[in-house]
Amino acid sequence: MEKGSIQRWRFQGNKELASASSISTTIQGVLSSLKQNLNQNDTRPAIPLGKGDPSAFPSFQTTSVAEDAIVDAVRSSMYNSYAPTVGILPARRAIADYLNRDLPYKLTPDDVYLTPGCTQAIKIILTVLTRPGANILLPRPGFPFFEACTARNHVEIRHFDLLPEKGWEVDLDAVEALADENTVAVVLINPGNPCGNVFTYQHLHKIAETARKLGIMVIADEEYQHLTFGSNPSVPMGVFGSIVPVVTLGSISKRWMVPGWRIGWLVTSDPDGILQKSGIVDSIKDCLNFSSDPATFIQGAIPQILEKTKEDFFSKTNSLLREAANICYDTIKEIPCLACPYKPEAAMFVMVRASSFLSSLLEKMNVYIYDIFTNFCSRSSWNYRCWKALTMTWNSLLSWLKRNQLLYYQE
Repeated sequence: MEKGSIQRWRFQGNKELASASSISTTIQGVLSSLKQNLNQNDTRPAIPLGKGDPSAFPSFQTTSVAEDAIVDAVRSSMYNSYAPTVGILPARRAIADYLNRDLPYKLTPDDVYLTPGCTQAIKIILTVLTRPGANILLPRPGFPFFEACTARNHVEIRHFDLLPEKGWEVDLDAVEALADENTVAVVLINPGNPCGNVFTYQHLHKIAETARKLGIMVIADEEYQHLTFGSNPSVPMGVFGSIVPVVTLGSISKRWMVPGWRIGWLVTSDPDGILQKSGIVDSIKDCLNFSSDPATFIQGAIPQILEKTKEDFFSKTNSLLREAANICYDTIKEIPCLACPYKPEAAMFVMVRASSFLSSLLEKMNVYIYDIFTNFCSRSSWNYRCWKALTMTWNSLLSWLKRNQLLYYQE
């Protein structure tokens, strides 16, 4: 190369990734962006009302049973090797037994596939369903990761609304109107993220019948299963597996407060074997052959974690969540420029309608608030925030609103 000449490199970034991100931004992406825009010279602590990691807060720590299970698995020296791509048998059997407690039929270990967290399970099932011209029905509001993965796979996204005036139920008329011969699945998030709702047995039955009528599978994101504290019991979509094929996604991340351990599952709830006959099961296995695996020692700890954790651990967690939800809901009612149409009864989020003072709030109070649903929610500017907030956080918010004469400000 002659001196002074310009070297031309033949590589460049994948622009399709940016395209997918423009359709839907992940929660972590939004939080990172907000942190970068905070005033670095401001010494006040930032209040992360949008953070969905329970383990970051002292009130939500995992049980010693789970910690001991990890230690035992490591010290056993039995889990230092590579695991099968579907996961080790003891872990898959333990997960099947755990889920069978709430099902009218029995899952087997062959119905269970281990993944590095629930998000990886989302990636796998959406990859499996990818084909030219396909479309998937996604809830609005919903978990943005579904949009990001669907767009990345070049599958068309069609949104159906959740109805706040009906406890965030699915608009089944819209589902039927949106579906066509290229629709492959409908996604449900129950308990609701970010709406904090729990679908009733009757509503889930109607969803199953609708999906059967349309000839599509149900992808059930049940990451927050059993994290409920209202009047509606937590019913897994797999209960209706004899009506419609169900692919259930879950993990120990939220119920055990260990999202950083990165272990989840994808489960085929399909007693009639429709997913096997259609090639979905084989495609899941094929996809697992080139995806990441959960750490083997964590897989080895799963049987002990699922079988030995006491009910009082879960009851304490749900009581704390109920208390936090009450604090948030009751305080929001005191602020006319905020509105919450439905008191949360599950998960870790609350949907709030807010006026445009949000950016000012971020600047003045160092509060992370983001409007992630505006891009694809037709129901005005809905915002959500994690409600693991302390009472003093809400008191600070009220005081700031009063000082700035915004308490009764409405648009």
